Amino acid sequence: MAEFGRLDVLVSNAGVSKIGPVSDLDVDGWSAMIDVNLRGVLHGIAAALPVFRRQGHGHLVTTVSTSGLKIVPTQAVYAATKNAVRTLLEGLRQESTDGVLRTTAVSPGFVRTELADSIDNAQVREQIRHNMDEFGIAPEAVARAIAFAIEQAPRR
Repeated sequence: MAEFGRLDVLVSNAGVSKIGPVSDLDVDGWSAMIDVNLRGVLHGIAAALPVFRRQGHGHLVTTVSTSGLKIVPTQAVYAATKNAVRTLLEGLRQESTDGVLRTTAVSPGFVRTELADSIDNAQVREQIRHNMDEFGIAPEAVARAIAFAIEQAPRR
Protein backbone atom coordinates (compact mmCIF):
# COMPACT_ATOMS: atom_id res chain seq x y z
CA MET A 1 0.00 0.00 0.00
CA ALA A 2 2.78 2.42 0.88
CA GLU A 3 4.58 1.91 -2.43
CA PHE A 4 1.74 1.33 -4.92
CA GLY A 5 -1.29 2.77 -3.14
CA ARG A 6 -3.36 -0.39 -3.63
CA LEU A 7 -3.49 -4.13 -3.00
CA ASP A 8 -4.97 -6.24 -5.76
CA VAL A 9 -4.02 -9.75 -4.62
CA LEU A 10 -2.93 -11.36 -1.38
CA VAL A 11 -1.40 -14.83 -1.71
CA SER A 12 -1.27 -16.79 1.55
CA ASN A 13 1.35 -19.48 1.09
CA ALA A 14 2.95 -20.26 4.43
CA GLY A 15 2.90 -23.52 6.25
CA VAL A 16 4.66 -25.62 8.82
CA SER A 17 4.32 -29.34 9.20
CA LYS A 18 5.01 -30.69 12.67
CA ILE A 19 3.58 -34.01 11.61
CA GLY A 20 3.73 -37.22 13.56
CA PRO A 21 1.27 -39.55 15.22
CA VAL A 22 -1.37 -37.80 17.31
CA SER A 23 -0.34 -40.15 20.13
CA ASP A 24 3.03 -38.30 20.29
CA LEU A 25 0.98 -35.50 21.92
CA ASP A 26 3.12 -32.77 20.38
CA VAL A 27 0.97 -29.96 21.71
CA ASP A 28 3.61 -27.35 20.84
CA GLY A 29 3.76 -28.67 17.27
CA TRP A 30 -0.02 -28.56 17.03
CA SER A 31 -0.01 -24.96 18.21
CA ALA A 32 2.69 -24.03 15.69
CA MET A 33 0.65 -25.52 12.83
CA ILE A 34 -2.53 -23.80 13.98
CA ASP A 35 -0.67 -20.49 14.40
CA VAL A 36 1.00 -20.51 10.98
CA ASN A 37 -1.33 -22.59 8.81
CA LEU A 38 -4.65 -21.22 10.07
CA ARG A 39 -4.06 -18.06 12.08
CA GLY A 40 -1.60 -16.80 9.48
CA VAL A 41 -4.35 -16.93 6.86
CA LEU A 42 -6.81 -15.26 9.22
CA HIS A 43 -4.37 -12.43 9.93
CA GLY A 44 -3.78 -12.00 6.20
CA ILE A 45 -7.53 -11.73 5.67
CA ALA A 46 -7.78 -9.21 8.50
CA ALA A 47 -5.07 -7.08 6.89
CA ALA A 48 -6.27 -7.32 3.27
CA LEU A 49 -10.05 -7.32 3.50
CA PRO A 50 -10.46 -3.72 4.70
CA VAL A 51 -8.21 -2.57 1.84
CA PHE A 52 -10.15 -4.65 -0.68
CA ARG A 53 -13.42 -3.18 0.60
CA ARG A 54 -12.12 0.41 0.35
CA GLN A 55 -10.90 -0.23 -3.20
CA GLY A 56 -14.02 -2.09 -4.25
CA HIS A 57 -12.06 -5.16 -5.36
CA GLY A 58 -9.41 -7.67 -4.33
CA HIS A 59 -8.41 -11.29 -4.75
CA LEU A 60 -7.43 -13.62 -1.92
CA VAL A 61 -5.48 -16.69 -3.07
CA THR A 62 -4.58 -19.34 -0.51
CA THR A 63 -2.47 -22.42 -0.93
CA VAL A 64 -4.27 -25.20 0.91
CA SER A 65 -3.19 -28.80 0.31
CA THR A 66 -4.52 -32.13 -0.80
CA SER A 67 -3.58 -33.21 2.74
CA GLY A 68 -6.85 -31.66 3.85
CA LEU A 69 -8.71 -34.07 1.56
CA LYS A 70 -6.80 -37.35 1.84
CA ILE A 71 -6.11 -37.99 5.50
CA VAL A 72 -3.14 -40.25 6.21
CA PRO A 73 -1.40 -41.44 9.38
CA THR A 74 0.94 -38.90 11.02
CA GLN A 75 -0.80 -35.98 9.30
CA ALA A 76 -4.08 -35.67 11.20
CA VAL A 77 -3.44 -32.28 12.80
CA TYR A 78 -1.68 -30.87 9.73
CA ALA A 79 -4.61 -32.03 7.60
CA ALA A 80 -7.02 -30.48 10.08
CA THR A 81 -5.34 -27.06 9.71
CA LYS A 82 -5.40 -27.30 5.93
CA ASN A 83 -9.02 -28.42 5.92
CA ALA A 84 -9.87 -25.55 8.27
CA VAL A 85 -8.36 -23.10 5.77
CA ARG A 86 -10.33 -24.69 2.93
CA THR A 87 -13.52 -24.31 4.98
CA LEU A 88 -12.63 -20.74 5.91
CA LEU A 89 -12.09 -19.77 2.26
CA GLU A 90 -15.35 -21.38 1.18
CA GLY A 91 -17.26 -19.57 3.92
CA LEU A 92 -15.63 -16.28 2.99
CA ARG A 93 -16.46 -16.88 -0.68
CA GLN A 94 -20.11 -17.46 0.19
CA GLU A 95 -20.21 -14.31 2.33
CA SER A 96 -18.68 -12.19 -0.44
CA THR A 97 -21.75 -11.59 -2.54
CA ASP A 98 -21.08 -7.91 -3.27
CA GLY A 99 -18.48 -8.63 -5.97
CA VAL A 100 -15.65 -7.00 -4.04
CA LEU A 101 -13.73 -10.13 -3.04
CA ARG A 102 -12.59 -13.03 -5.16
CA THR A 103 -11.23 -16.12 -3.42
CA THR A 104 -9.20 -18.97 -4.82
CA ALA A 105 -7.93 -22.03 -2.96
CA VAL A 106 -5.09 -23.88 -4.66
CA SER A 107 -4.58 -27.46 -3.46
CA PRO A 108 -1.34 -28.95 -4.71
CA GLY A 109 -0.07 -32.32 -3.57
CA PHE A 110 3.57 -32.79 -2.65
CA VAL A 111 5.56 -29.76 -3.69
CA ARG A 112 9.34 -29.76 -3.51
CA THR A 113 9.80 -27.24 -0.69
CA GLU A 114 11.53 -27.05 2.68
CA LEU A 115 8.33 -28.12 4.46
CA ALA A 116 9.98 -31.35 5.64
CA ASP A 117 12.54 -29.30 7.56
CA SER A 118 9.85 -28.40 10.10
CA ILE A 119 9.15 -32.08 10.92
CA ASP A 120 10.84 -33.14 14.17
CA ASN A 121 10.21 -36.88 13.82
CA ALA A 122 13.29 -38.05 11.85
CA GLN A 123 11.60 -41.11 10.35
CA VAL A 124 8.57 -39.15 9.17
CA ARG A 125 10.80 -36.30 7.93
CA GLU A 126 12.85 -38.68 5.78
CA GLN A 127 9.72 -40.35 4.39
CA ILE A 128 8.28 -36.96 3.42
CA ARG A 129 11.58 -35.95 1.80
CA HIS A 130 11.64 -39.24 -0.12
CA ASN A 131 8.07 -38.67 -1.32
CA MET A 132 8.88 -35.11 -2.38
CA ASP A 133 11.87 -36.34 -4.36
CA GLU A 134 9.90 -39.23 -5.82
CA PHE A 135 6.76 -37.45 -7.00
CA GLY A 136 6.80 -33.87 -5.75
CA ILE A 137 5.93 -31.12 -8.18
CA ALA A 138 8.06 -28.05 -8.78
CA PRO A 139 7.12 -24.89 -6.84
CA GLU A 140 6.99 -23.10 -10.19
CA ALA A 141 4.01 -25.27 -11.17
CA VAL A 142 2.08 -23.97 -8.17
CA ALA A 143 3.13 -20.42 -9.03
CA ARG A 144 1.79 -20.89 -12.56
CA ALA A 145 -1.54 -22.16 -11.18
CA ILE A 146 -1.79 -19.12 -8.92
CA ALA A 147 -0.90 -16.77 -11.77
CA PHE A 148 -3.56 -18.43 -13.93
CA ALA A 149 -6.21 -17.88 -11.23
CA ILE A 150 -5.22 -14.24 -10.81
CA GLU A 151 -5.30 -13.59 -14.57
CA GLN A 152 -8.92 -14.73 -14.95
CA ALA A 153 -11.43 -11.96 -15.53
CA PRO A 154 -13.67 -11.30 -12.55
CA ARG A 155 -17.13 -12.81 -12.84
CA ARG A 156 -19.67 -10.05 -13.08
